[in-house]
Amino acid sequence: MTATIWLSPTRAAPLRPQQWWVLTTRLVVPSLRTGEVLTSVLAPAAFTASFYLPLKTIMTVIGTGFSSYAQFMMPLVILQAAAFTAVSAAFRAATDSVAGLNRRFEAMPIPPLVPVTARLSGSAFRLAVALLTALICGHIIGFRFYLDIAHTLGFLLLSVLIGLALILGGDVIGTASRSPESTAQALVLPPLIFGMLSTGIAPADQFPHWVQPFVRNQPVSQWAIALRAFAGDTQSGAGQVNWSLLGPPLAWILAILVVCVPLSVRLSSRRAR
Repeated sequence: MTATIWLSPTRAAPLRPQQWWVLTTRLVVPSLRTGEVLTSVLAPAAFTASFYLPLKTIMTVIGTGFSSYAQFMMPLVILQAAAFTAVSAAFRAATDSVAGLNRRFEAMPIPPLVPVTARLSGSAFRLAVALLTALICGHIIGFRFYLDIAHTLGFLLLSVLIGLALILGGDVIGTASRSPESTAQALVLPPLIFGMLSTGIAPADQFPHWVQPFVRNQPVSQWAIALRAFAGDTQSGAGQVNWSLLGPPLAWILAILVVCVPLSVRLSSRRAR
């Protein structure tokens, strides 16, 4: 008597959360083992020292309207740490693309957006480390939260939103790139230019008149203004948190998302065709 074996025509469908978790740990665990995550610690410390030490005496004499230059400058350290994480995200996305990982995923039952969200999650982990380090460095030089817990949480939430928007932009650029090294090199300069030409480093009236409109309205300046308002100060220069003040910073975040989310979906969908 011969036994009959019936083969099911259906395949097991892996769970998307499980796929996301595996691909995320692929990025996080090696960075912990190799010490790569240390760059997320050293970068904010370097930003704090490079901005605070050379400019503290000069800006204290000139005046910023704040109780200390540390209180005035701290948002710029937060923003530079977020921008550095975005550059790392672009490098990672470009590396995956050039190494052929995206093509390998085509042969696997993985939805197109799972690798993207995994890369964003890995970058979000590095962002959290960078922001925590930046806050510790800021506390060392004298930065404090002077308002209630709601404003402190607003500061942290806005910092994370800015970081995630920049990370998404970096991931889009990296995915479309053909060279990880050239992508990283090209993206290092814009954050420095926007940072140096912003109210994050000095009040707008300290810049030449012809560049002041750009300094006041560019995203780094608007984000720095909002973060200072959430942090508060012993003097009145920080301003008050209201929709008039938060409108431009949130508009810049929304603009980045409106541009980058469809591009990310489109680049990911190409892999599924």
